[in-house]
Amino acid sequence: MHRAIVSVSNKTGISEFVRRLESHGIEILSTGGTSKLLRDDGLTVRDVADLTGFPEMLDGRVKTLHPKVHGGILGIRSDEIHLSQMSEHGIEPIDLVVVNLYPFEQTVAKPGVERREAIENIDIGGPAMIRSAAKNHADVAVVVDVNDYSKVADELDRLDGSLSLELRSELALKAFRHTSAYDRAISRYLAGDAEKDLPEGFELTLEKVQALRYGENPHQRAALYRIANLKETGVAQAEKLQGKELSYNNLLDSDAAWDLLCDLRALAPELVTCVIIKHTNPCGVGVADTPLEAFQAAKATDPVSAFGGIIAFSHEIDRHAADAIAEMFAEVIIVPGLNADASEVLSAKKGLRVLRISGSGSSTRVDLRRISGGILVQDHDEQVIDRESLKVVTERSPTDDEQKALEFAWVICKHVKSNAIVYARRGQLVGVGAGQMSRVDSVKLGASKAQLPLDGCVLASDAFFPFRDGLDEAAKHGVTAVIQPGGSVRDKEVIEAADEHGVAMVLTGMRHFRH
Repeated sequence: MHRAIVSVSNKTGISEFVRRLESHGIEILSTGGTSKLLRDDGLTVRDVADLTGFPEMLDGRVKTLHPKVHGGILGIRSDEIHLSQMSEHGIEPIDLVVVNLYPFEQTVAKPGVERREAIENIDIGGPAMIRSAAKNHADVAVVVDVNDYSKVADELDRLDGSLSLELRSELALKAFRHTSAYDRAISRYLAGDAEKDLPEGFELTLEKVQALRYGENPHQRAALYRIANLKETGVAQAEKLQGKELSYNNLLDSDAAWDLLCDLRALAPELVTCVIIKHTNPCGVGVADTPLEAFQAAKATDPVSAFGGIIAFSHEIDRHAADAIAEMFAEVIIVPGLNADASEVLSAKKGLRVLRISGSGSSTRVDLRRISGGILVQDHDEQVIDRESLKVVTERSPTDDEQKALEFAWVICKHVKSNAIVYARRGQLVGVGAGQMSRVDSVKLGASKAQLPLDGCVLASDAFFPFRDGLDEAAKHGVTAVIQPGGSVRDKEVIEAADEHGVAMVLTGMRHFRH
């Protein structure tokens, strides 16, 4: 290896790396700010303009777009015709390309960035050199990641100034992924974040976070990937404070807990909300003044199902809450923080995973679900209601306390698998009927699962009642108010049933199926 071209936007560690390249007698070509930095650090640099015979021009837009650069990179060293043409035109071989790109994503992430500035940060020469070197990796190495500097330098030391084909191939794959992600970031920006329709086509860049022991079952392989450059706070970005590695099912349930918690916090941000999830369905929800009280209310919903569940809190937890949690088996605890006393208590439970997630999630998500031969894409269900949007259809209107309980139950119902029925009172989930094939069976199941008194509860249904039997069943258990979308051809019959039982009913006009 005799010659390298070095042109980097991120200059972290570049001088140290070039110093190790020089120790092997490798000539360094460079441009602009990189060249100045290297010279200032006492390194010997040859300007690319000296190689090409052309100065940098057009405000730096044209520096490396020249046959003497790309010919030196793309020439096949074992091809006599290539070598002859290179010699004829004075093209010197370039054996190593060290390039990282203009910070386009960082630029467009700045508040109020102007389109002109964004466009100027679209790199042209860098991607061209990266792709040229990656294509010709049989002869040329390409480095796009500062974390690879030491790996490359160590192998140069070990192989006396050479790099193995295995490493060059690995670097080439990373290079093509790098330029691909860069192009996607530009296309996303030009398409515009304000696009309201689902796009005709789109790509996701997935970054592997970690391999998982297995998937939903031990015979299934699995891994966690993060969506690159996603402006969202969630489980994939969580910080694991303690505990065993997370499993596939832990992550699914944790996401369900986080999703519900984000929705519930908006109802009473000054209070502590605690959510307990089992198999992606809520089996406990409590809202109270303290973390301990919120947890106790959530656990009381269904103490049996809470065993081995995922517990999420809206606020930092203290020793009192930690002591109560430590008395039962839980898989995962999700918190925005915990004080030193709580950390001391929970750290004694070595297997317990504790995740710290801060922020409020995102309202710009789409949901993806694989089907055979394709993928279904939909907007994430972000729809919320307010009192003004509700329509009272019964002779009796809900009391203020019932109204608050109905709003609480409606939010939870959105996060229960259809057909979904939720029994609740203000600040506490009481019973859940999830995933039944008929709505009346969900009403019955929710009542049968309830460990707390049902009398005086409200009920939420994720879709309309197709018959009055579900309402009649709810009334048997002392339900006093119901919230549901409406829209059935038998709405009149269902409303009459509510009036017969003295049950207040409000319609939302929206459905919350969750298959």
